[in-house]
Amino acid sequence: MSQTENFVEVSQAQGARFFSSNDGNGPVFMLNLLKFRDIADYEHAPELTPDTPISGKEAYAIYMAEIEPLLNATGGEVIFSGNAREYLIGPEHEGWDFVMLVKQASKQDFLAFASDPNAQRITQHRTAAVLDSRLLPVHSDA
Repeated sequence: MSQTENFVEVSQAQGARFFSSNDGNGPVFMLNLLKFRDIADYEHAPELTPDTPISGKEAYAIYMAEIEPLLNATGGEVIFSGNAREYLIGPEHEGWDFVMLVKQASKQDFLAFASDPNAQRITQHRTAAVLDSRLLPVHSDA
């Protein structure tokens, strides 16, 4: 079975479902699985295009350097990040370049962070960098 659809942005339906769910009012952890483009694609944001082509990994590093202060200002923090490869248990056709676990104080804090116009501008580097991704919100039932 081969994957034919890539996921880079949250859909309107997925966002509405996440923010309207009753998954608790405490912290939410975001598990990010990322596959980078060989060359970052800034077609959607030509004003941010670097003078020379850069890799998706390099574009993502720009994104993280610019977004992390905003994340921290809204009570969020990167708990872990690291390089990834193929699964030990999982589909052989699916691999990831980078994994990150981000903690937000609450869904409301995450919404405030994601809605910030400066964060939305910076996120264009992420869009240029990422070929495919998964974002899985995780919360405690306690």
